[in-house]
Amino acid sequence: MPSKAKTGKKLVIVESPAKSKTIAKYLGEGFIVEASIGHIRDLPQPSELPAELKKTSVGKFAVDVENGFKPYYVVSPDKKKKVAELKAQLKDADALYLATDGDREGEAIAWHLLEVLKPKVPVYRMTFGEITKEAIHRAMDNLRDVDAALVDAQETRRILDRLYGYEISPVLWRKVARGLSAGRVQSVVTRMVVDRERERMAFKSASYWDLTGQFGADSGSFKAKLAAVDGAKVATGRDFNDDGELTSRNVAHLNEELATSLAAALQDADFRVRSVDTKPYTRRPAAPFTTSTLQQEAGRKLRFSSKSTMQVAQRLYENGYITYMRTDSSALSDEAVTAARRQASELYGPEYVPQSPRVYTSKAANAQEAHEAIRPAGDSFRTPAQVAKQLSGDEFRLYELIWKRTVASQMGDAKGSTATIRLGAVASDGRDAEFSAAGTVITFPGFLAAYEEGKDESRGDDESEEARRLPNVAKDDSLTASDIIAVGHETSPPPRFTEASLTAELEKKGIGRPSTYASTISTIQDRGYVRKQGSALVPSWIAFSVIRLLEQHFTDYVDYEFTADMEGDLDKIANGQAVGAAWLKHFYYGEDADPGLLSIVNNLGEIDAREINSVPIADGITLRVGKFGPYLESSVPTVDPKTGEVVESARANVPEDLAPDELTAAKAVELMETAAPEERVLGADPHTGHTVVAKNGRYGAYVTEVIPEMTEEQLANQPVEYYKNGKPKPPKKPVKAKPRTGSLFASMSVDTITLDEALQLMSLPRVLGQDAEGNPITVQNGRFGPYLKKGTDSRSIGSEEEIFTITLEQALEIYSQPKQRGARAAVPPLAEFGPDPVSEKNIVVKEGRFGPYITDGVTNITVPRSTSLEELTREQAVELLAEKRAKGPVKRTTTRKAPAKKAAAKK
Repeated sequence: MPSKAKTGKKLVIVESPAKSKTIAKYLGEGFIVEASIGHIRDLPQPSELPAELKKTSVGKFAVDVENGFKPYYVVSPDKKKKVAELKAQLKDADALYLATDGDREGEAIAWHLLEVLKPKVPVYRMTFGEITKEAIHRAMDNLRDVDAALVDAQETRRILDRLYGYEISPVLWRKVARGLSAGRVQSVVTRMVVDRERERMAFKSASYWDLTGQFGADSGSFKAKLAAVDGAKVATGRDFNDDGELTSRNVAHLNEELATSLAAALQDADFRVRSVDTKPYTRRPAAPFTTSTLQQEAGRKLRFSSKSTMQVAQRLYENGYITYMRTDSSALSDEAVTAARRQASELYGPEYVPQSPRVYTSKAANAQEAHEAIRPAGDSFRTPAQVAKQLSGDEFRLYELIWKRTVASQMGDAKGSTATIRLGAVASDGRDAEFSAAGTVITFPGFLAAYEEGKDESRGDDESEEARRLPNVAKDDSLTASDIIAVGHETSPPPRFTEASLTAELEKKGIGRPSTYASTISTIQDRGYVRKQGSALVPSWIAFSVIRLLEQHFTDYVDYEFTADMEGDLDKIANGQAVGAAWLKHFYYGEDADPGLLSIVNNLGEIDAREINSVPIADGITLRVGKFGPYLESSVPTVDPKTGEVVESARANVPEDLAPDELTAAKAVELMETAAPEERVLGADPHTGHTVVAKNGRYGAYVTEVIPEMTEEQLANQPVEYYKNGKPKPPKKPVKAKPRTGSLFASMSVDTITLDEALQLMSLPRVLGQDAEGNPITVQNGRFGPYLKKGTDSRSIGSEEEIFTITLEQALEIYSQPKQRGARAAVPPLAEFGPDPVSEKNIVVKEGRFGPYITDGVTNITVPRSTSLEELTREQAVELLAEKRAKGPVKRTTTRKAPAKKAAAKK
């Protein structure tokens, strides 16, 4: 067979179209750059496996757990066309360059491409940390093979997550609620948020008092705070534990009476300076950004969610503005160090650049193989002003943040001095009071001229001393005092996690990978385990149930150290120090005294679902996590005051926006006392004899009839069915009749509705009559108000009360008029973002049936639950619409019956 003629073409495959366009500019002629658009194949759902595999050892997970944990991969249906295109391009190529990202995920994508395309030409692995001309050319000079160890680590992680989720999630479905999910990192992150809320719920506040005063000297005045009384340090918030107990010894704990009396006794006291202490102040710049620190700082300074940060950073990287954004390293290349030092010198002066370059190393637990820090791309950096016109608003803000942090990292220390003044006097009641004031004066800003790192909320009551200039005073100087007042304080509970502080804690504990933090935090919000309250992350009550079950029955799998150790094991696989299949065997099947996941799942024993879903709140009041949400239930039987009979325990719904730590014993009692009655008996329907009741449901108040269960006699009189052999069939369970129901009008309430009104509501829809063509016309109440219905033609009417008064003639008059679309007052959009760059139509956010959604009038996409409307930006809206367009219309599956087999012809 003749060999294929050489074409001189080289096929380069990357992940994204944006990346392919940028790279194509630098490679020039002879190179064809295509995008795989992410992974081309993955593990299928077990239900999608071929029939012959479903009953084998592959069937449960799409992984052969009995033969080396070999995965069964399939090309995704939406990627088959792309694979065919890549194969066609490969036919005309002389070489294949796999240029996916250089981390484990990118290595796995490259390997999958290699496995599926089966190239017969030379294959080269090409990696780069930035998309610039210099970086691409350096990458071409440093080609390598696909790293089998990195692929093994990524494949092991994928299989591990499948085993974990598919074994543990069904337990949650059975004991908590359907549709829940467990995840190797997701569940641990949820536990961290729940643990913090538990700390807040258990927290007991303590009060303490101190004094503040304004003091004057010849050179100026300053504010000072009481530091000691009779030589004993004044207690502050840090001297109390979370039980509200004073833990520090030899401190003066002032209450309101002591503090107020001391303030009064110091009004005419003779204050003098007792000491002045001055120390040099030095502050070093923060290291360049890693993935984790970028997410934290963008959250603090730009109010970006972790997901938004990574989306914007991805665009900056793919378009050649920054280096690769998934990295654990804070190191800079020699070229980057030179560029940062040169730019700092040019912009701020040579005195702002230290003599020797600064060198940074990663402090993160389990730092993974990666690249250098996140920085502006290129061997010389473009300033924010130089790229402003090329970037969107969010892209510019993030680029500016990265540029400032990188340049500042190679600048000199900030220098100054910190002064502490202690002053005091003897009060008229003989107590000695000593006040303190401190301040820092920056004499050389150094890196602060370019950038200052943000801070998360912390506990404590220390005020910032930065840039607070104190007057020039000396020991024994006399001071005038004014505005000496007593100030009361309450200790504060641990602050809730924000996305920034949660990311920092995850990195500190070595849980998960910084590259996955954004998606994990987004997932726990989308699953309903956590919601945002402002920037704080608040767990739901269902998260409490999930974590409680996992802590009691899957202890190791939500243990912080155990999860961090798993990351360490995956690192060993990535480094070639361990093999994935052997590690998975130990994890799943266990070894010796170390039980594996399978053994734990098979020996769970009895799990008390009611106990798992219950949280004691107050004496006699328990919170239950039910099918329709959390509610309070009294354990004290309720007695009907009229009949004296014991009825069901009283219940009360819990407001959705009430955070768990806000549901105190007092609040629970209040909710129980103010709860509307669960059910009120209205009487019996005179036609059926069925009892009619009014209830408060999750979706509003309604009335319904109570259909009694069939008696034993009625069941016995059910007609008997027989098999063909004459034997009687087992009696069928009788089909339960569906009760009539009706939602209450807005003007009605459970307390006041009458039996007659309830019967009217349950009689809906009301038939008015027929039109000239014989089409029936009905009137009823709906989600969006009362309306008429004739076939598929619906018309709104004025008020709910009209449902029982409107006549057929009035209805025919309404139908004789042209249908008015949008007749109701137009609801203004929740947000507007201007024209879409593709459709050129105005982008707005509207309130929909399933929550707020983004639309340009052509394409609609629901606003992700992890993104609040306040955080949603134009760039995010444009990107979400673009992603929805790229997916195309939702394909609706239709079920067709197989044609009946023709009977065989008789001979």
